[in-house]
Amino acid sequence: MSDNAKIQDIIRDAATAPDPMEAPAYRWGILGAGGIARKLTDAVTDHTQSEVLAVASASSAANAQAFAQEKGIERAYGSYAELVADPDIGIVYVATTHSNHHEPALLAINAGKHVLVEKSFTQNLAQAKQVVEAARAKGVFVMEAMWTPHLPHMHVIRDLIKRGVIGDVVSLEADHGQKLTHVERMVRPELAGGALLDLGVYPVSFAHDILGVPDRVTARGRLRDTGVDGQVGMIFDYPNAQAVLATSMEAKSGNVAQIAGTEGCITIDGVFYSPTTYRVTLMDGTVIELDGTVDNGFQYEAAEVARCVAAGLTESPLHTLDQSLEIMTILDEIRAQIGLVYPNEK
Repeated sequence: MSDNAKIQDIIRDAATAPDPMEAPAYRWGILGAGGIARKLTDAVTDHTQSEVLAVASASSAANAQAFAQEKGIERAYGSYAELVADPDIGIVYVATTHSNHHEPALLAINAGKHVLVEKSFTQNLAQAKQVVEAARAKGVFVMEAMWTPHLPHMHVIRDLIKRGVIGDVVSLEADHGQKLTHVERMVRPELAGGALLDLGVYPVSFAHDILGVPDRVTARGRLRDTGVDGQVGMIFDYPNAQAVLATSMEAKSGNVAQIAGTEGCITIDGVFYSPTTYRVTLMDGTVIELDGTVDNGFQYEAAEVARCVAAGLTESPLHTLDQSLEIMTILDEIRAQIGLVYPNEK
């Protein structure tokens, strides 16, 4: 068998993402009624056996009612406390702004609910530690809603790297840029706006997923007149590899990623952190095109929560709480280097 045929066999036999429709059914409650909550609701409703039973908006009961009517959700609450007190809800999804992830998460944890917390996990490491300590003390499941590790293409990519298809990884590049200066929450420091926590968390988490915790982080950024970060460049150094990352809220970039090894490379098309196409390029010039596109994509993280809860786990082996703490540590270091401080931290 030729080397190319062997590689083709490895790719064909590579690990695949579990089918979300085979995950156990649970009733979900959603804290927050924005765009990200809509996407998770659609994913749960259309692509899993679970259902979204309730939604809550702390800003306005009318917002929750409008969301519920739009999505066919049975119950709408005007406070987070009311939703987490609902005995029929098994899993709570925190879809609030970055500045307010930890308090709703703690509220749900203390109510004995299993929790999926939107990325970035919290505003800073101190808040993340509070959530993790509370979850472990209460014995409930908690996971950061970083959907990328759960997607089909990432299951394959991790397996190909593990099997040595591209040799030893020596470099990784990833960027995430969107023009979001017109979005109010993105320019407001009191909401922990800016590029890093909303956009930069994707390349940071991607590098962590592939290479782990870096030995050294170097970051340079530019703050906007409101005090939030407009864009940031980052270099992560590892013993035998380097990651070069970038994020911006001021311009749309290619949003691509590449993992280069001693025997080849894997290129992930834009948008790299979402369901997309990708390719393996070997040293002899062989190019193998792959397709990881699926509709929505949030169903994979939702299904992971359901599987783990049904198995009695309190965290996901695919994206552990320790990993979320490590990522928050990296984000805090980047913020320190670029001088990014939010008002409630002063």
